[in-house]
Amino acid sequence: MMNNYNNKENPEFLNDYLVHIKIVQMLSERTIEEYYLDIRLFLKYIYANTHDMCIDDADISSMTISELKKISVSDIYSFIYYASDERKNADRARYRKVSSLRSFFKYLHKVLKVIDSNPAQDLDVPTPKKSLPKFLNLNDSMRLLQASDKSESKRNYCIITLFLNCGMRLSELVGINIKDIDFYDNKLKVLGKGNKERIVYLNEQCVDAVTKYTEARKSVADPKEKALFISKRGNRITNRRVEQIIDDRLKACGLAGKGISVHKLRHTAATL
Repeated sequence: MMNNYNNKENPEFLNDYLVHIKIVQMLSERTIEEYYLDIRLFLKYIYANTHDMCIDDADISSMTISELKKISVSDIYSFIYYASDERKNADRARYRKVSSLRSFFKYLHKVLKVIDSNPAQDLDVPTPKKSLPKFLNLNDSMRLLQASDKSESKRNYCIITLFLNCGMRLSELVGINIKDIDFYDNKLKVLGKGNKERIVYLNEQCVDAVTKYTEARKSVADPKEKALFISKRGNRITNRRVEQIIDDRLKACGLAGKGISVHKLRHTAATL
């Protein structure tokens, strides 16, 4: 995320809010970035309407608490309509803007205590329809595993085995360290959303894949390297490299172009 926590183009209360959701709420960088963009656009919209100017010319750096106190729920609905009508935001984008503004005004009201009432408290916007997640069926999952096994890479096979059996997130897999594996109880510790640790239990297939990979890893890894999954250079593998591995193996078994991604393997594990 770009450094917006002390951005001179932001009013001070917005910078304070960004620090709050990072340090106190421990939201992910991606979520913080999305909230920031939504709230900044909203403030520019309010400022532009108040000063009768184009939204692109709005300079919100000088916005004051007094201006925030004048914002009503009608102003927020007007902004959501603007996002839909002029910016052509889809349902999910509009719903996220509502979530961003609810969080922002709750902070101003409950934490910073600079506004007397929360105009977003009773904001009512329909929840977007959720489409069924894409996933691999059992036969396709076996095809992917077989293609990975034939790649002669115990690392890649182990990665896909963990994805399909444990349903872990990409960041969780990349963040696994050797010390996180408990071979005695067949489990491993991962760092999930919000920096919360959770335990993942390994079935027989996972234990076998991890055991074979950790043995092969010894010949290429620096003894000081903590990461379980490493690149050819010997350091921790990146998120992007894992995505490339999955894409490559999907092509190898004829499953490319069907909308399957790393995250869809998480759906596959949950479904199977």
